[in-house]
Amino acid sequence: MSNAVRPALTARRPGGPGTRRRPAGYAALAAAVAVMILPLVWMMLASFKEPDEIHTVRIQWLPAGWDLSNYAAALERVPFGAFFANSLLVTVIGAGLKILLGLTTAYALVFLDVPFRKVFFAVVIFALLVPQQIVIIPNYTLVAELGWLNTYQGIILPGLASAFGTFLFRQHFLSLPQSVMEAAVLDGAGHLRRLFQFVVPMSAPTIAAVALVSVVNEWNEYLWPLLVVDRAEMMTLPVGLTLLQNNDGVTNWGVLMAGTVLITVPVLALFFVLQRRIVSGLTAGAVTG
Repeated sequence: MSNAVRPALTARRPGGPGTRRRPAGYAALAAAVAVMILPLVWMMLASFKEPDEIHTVRIQWLPAGWDLSNYAAALERVPFGAFFANSLLVTVIGAGLKILLGLTTAYALVFLDVPFRKVFFAVVIFALLVPQQIVIIPNYTLVAELGWLNTYQGIILPGLASAFGTFLFRQHFLSLPQSVMEAAVLDGAGHLRRLFQFVVPMSAPTIAAVALVSVVNEWNEYLWPLLVVDRAEMMTLPVGLTLLQNNDGVTNWGVLMAGTVLITVPVLALFFVLQRRIVSGLTAGAVTG
């Protein structure tokens, strides 16, 4: 047996160097999963507990009884139906427009001979580095001057530009086969037909990844709707959840956790539906310059 083959076989043997690293890797993976999963588990279990079970000095993980009274109290105290309708409308319109704008912008940066398109792409990259909190005050001033406080357009429009979606779509479009686009040009297809009949079907995993990120961001957005909405009938779910907190400082955390579960479940369901496409969508075009 040659000396070049021996180290490779040694690494694969039980007890070899390659095997010794696995327990540490599994331990790190288990710790990371625990950090992400345990808060969700605690939230769900606490939604079935009575107040005295939550405030015990020794943590009591399982509730004494699986009672739905906290969920009933949450639904009675605040208009969850109106909050859910507002969140659904804002999420569907906001995420849909973000995807549409990201697709069209990325298509223009890749397939159109736009002057200074490299400069425009550099602006997109720079936008990824700018925290959204920096533009909150200018956006609020503009929305207030336009009279859009307590309106859907005031909640949705200031956050439509998606630098993340544009960047991801652009990187994926660069990896698409040029032969397909050349055949579309020879067939006389215009830009809109090329985009929606050729590019979009080939970009389903990337669109699914951007859609999931956009939906989660829109659904969980708290700070901006809190600033531009002060009427209960226009509140989204994260903002309306604050109405479950008592002003006297004695908050029923079981009811609050039940409301949080009601907000979290739709996003988790969407994640489980799209999880197979997330990784392939996020890594599409990763090695393309």
